[in-house]
Amino acid sequence: MIERKFVAQRMKEFGIEEFIGEKLKNVGYSGIKLQKTPLGEKIIIFASRPGLIVGRKGENIQKLTRTLKEQFELENPQIEISEIDNINLDPKIVAEKIALTMERFGSSKFKAIGHKTMSEVLASGALGVEILISGKVPSSRAKRWRFYMGYLKKCGDIAISGVKVAYTAAKLKTGVVGIQVRIMPSDLILPDKIKVLEEAITEETSEEISEEEIKKDIKKAEKGSKAKEEKKTKKSEKEEKEEISEDLEEEIEELVTEIDDIDEELI
Repeated sequence: MIERKFVAQRMKEFGIEEFIGEKLKNVGYSGIKLQKTPLGEKIIIFASRPGLIVGRKGENIQKLTRTLKEQFELENPQIEISEIDNINLDPKIVAEKIALTMERFGSSKFKAIGHKTMSEVLASGALGVEILISGKVPSSRAKRWRFYMGYLKKCGDIAISGVKVAYTAAKLKTGVVGIQVRIMPSDLILPDKIKVLEEAITEETSEEISEEEIKKDIKKAEKGSKAKEEKKTKKSEKEEKEEISEDLEEEIEELVTEIDDIDEELI
């Protein structure tokens, strides 16, 4: 029973999102977010041109609120519009921009449109971008054209959860053309990216290290000079003692010789 409630809630959210996407075409619509509040349902619409959604004196937003309340049986829907900062990093807006440009200029300039869009996306800070255009362009036979630039993950969990994907269609004279846009944002943390931490030695640290080394060398030199002086003092004391002992021995020998001479005279 609980699972059915979750599925029904998700189906209802998907229906609301699809309905709002159809109503808000060509106004820079990106997506919605539903939140439950004590006062009712809160619907946050992400778009690049919020003024067109609101309309003159809020006419468009009031009409959209009434239709949502009647069609989806919402108690008290509250619509809030959030403006997107960088439209070139949103794949939904980029795909809509490509579709509008192709509908305006035709399929003859689709290559210029693809390359220009790629350069704009990468200039906005994206790591990689891929644009797929499928349909009867430029000939009468259907074909898929691929435009890609930068670094883009194609497999693994990052390709599912990290890479942003959007789909749209352009209605041309030759038929409907499908457009798919994949963008890998710059703030995405890749699991295979490794950072090697290195000790950044600045000029201040190098000066501090050199001063410390100089102080150590000075201390070593002072210790060495003290040791040399102590050795010299020890040597000088030994030499003085040896000289004193030699003088004493000479004096003793002289005294002994004098005593011997006196003894001989007495005899």
